[in-house]
Amino acid sequence: MPMNEAHRELCSSDEWAQTVKDRILPWALADVELGDDVVEIGPGYAANLRVLVDLVPRLTAIEIDEATARLLERDWGDRARILHADASRMPLPDASYSAVVGFTMLHHVPTDALQDRIFAEAFRVLRPGGVFAGSDSQPSRELDELHIGDIMNTVDPVELPGRLKKAGFAEATAELHPESGGMRFRAHKA
Repeated sequence: MPMNEAHRELCSSDEWAQTVKDRILPWALADVELGDDVVEIGPGYAANLRVLVDLVPRLTAIEIDEATARLLERDWGDRARILHADASRMPLPDASYSAVVGFTMLHHVPTDALQDRIFAEAFRVLRPGGVFAGSDSQPSRELDELHIGDIMNTVDPVELPGRLKKAGFAEATAELHPESGGMRFRAHKA
């Protein structure tokens, strides 16, 4: 999804990558068993991917932006499978992955219907017992300013568990970070 220049600059910065490594991923993935074959949706500039490649044996990244997917392939293609594809229509087989993850990307999906389609796709590609986990931003003045001219469709953490269950997940939770106000979620396929 398109981003303004300031947003692209932040998301591709070393500072953001360090924040992801030190704060976002440890909280978002606390007590989550990713397993052996993971799909990351919306890797963007690889802040999450560069951490995930060291955490899991096999990683597939689904990136919707063609130019970004090419950069990911160039920089990470020797360590992860990079696919230029839409996460709402993943070119992946059914019931094949141990986990699907997405971090600070759902608010870039323009409609709730497309977000719900991503949830359904995550469910479809997961093996029984698999987990869909991640995090996302919540509304704030700072987030509004960062997204001037961007897509920003934040996910309501109160509604998210119901939306995930509607996609087929047996269990689903969402919670806010006590300090940052960010949200993390987990959903399990029976």
